[in-house]
Amino acid sequence: MYMEKPSFDPGLTQKFTGPVRRTINKDGSFNVRRRGTTWRDFHPYLHLIDMRWVAFFLMLFAGYVLANTVFAAVYFLLGPGALQGVDGTAEWRRFLGDFFFSAHTLSTVGYGNIVPNGIAAGVLSAFEAWLGVLAFAVAAGLLYGRVSRPSARFGFSDKAVVAPYQQGQSLQFRVVNRRSNSLMDLEARVMLMTVEDREGQPVRRYQLLKLEREQVMFLALTWTVVHPIDEDSPFRGKTAADLEGLQAEVLILIKAYDDTFSQTVLVRNSYRHDEIQWGARFAPAFSVDARGDLVLELRKVSELAE
Repeated sequence: MYMEKPSFDPGLTQKFTGPVRRTINKDGSFNVRRRGTTWRDFHPYLHLIDMRWVAFFLMLFAGYVLANTVFAAVYFLLGPGALQGVDGTAEWRRFLGDFFFSAHTLSTVGYGNIVPNGIAAGVLSAFEAWLGVLAFAVAAGLLYGRVSRPSARFGFSDKAVVAPYQQGQSLQFRVVNRRSNSLMDLEARVMLMTVEDREGQPVRRYQLLKLEREQVMFLALTWTVVHPIDEDSPFRGKTAADLEGLQAEVLILIKAYDDTFSQTVLVRNSYRHDEIQWGARFAPAFSVDARGDLVLELRKVSELAE
């Protein structure tokens, strides 16, 4: 029995309904929103690892203040004699003293100027000290998990260009390492995603693009990834209007070895049809100074020649 050969699908589906804004966002994330998740699907560790540094420290600080406020409220409810050494007859001053005792206990500092008085306060302070040890261990683990991640930061040109290439044309975009760590053995895979009409239904089509150079050994300067538009290229005979009608998007996956952290890093990016500039070419982004050293100008990565 004859079986139809399945068409190429990189895992982004072929059948869908309605127009799609883009497949890969500019930050490298997939344009997918999940619905129907439950609390079992939420992983706080992944959320805390992926969030921004400012938000991470703000959340740690907010958790620290909240925990001390809760324990201070419990100490306050135990009565004025629960903590020995808390000065002040006013309730707000007593609560403030309870709060600072909670901070001493949670961090296991224990200055000794305020001590628990009675079984209830002693049990509560012992529980808080135990909880503080666990909390700070978790916070330290999160901090280590964040700083030990690969620190490679790829930069892409703002636009891809259709530029002259040998006797014809080519699709080009630039990649640069925006940090000083060493990236080696880079490999690029590029595909064209288009939306075509099949029997009245929009269907995605994916075509891998042949590159002039799929691998480079080092990324010390810039890497201009080039797809020659030859007779086998899906860009052959296409215009900007044709790509717009096809909702074309160039999907990019780059893999590299981070020699500084001895880890493999991956980065994703894409260019929509309106992010491709026709008839342009990139201007040089590096030069040689008077001492003979190569100088890379990161601000010129997206600069086009006049």
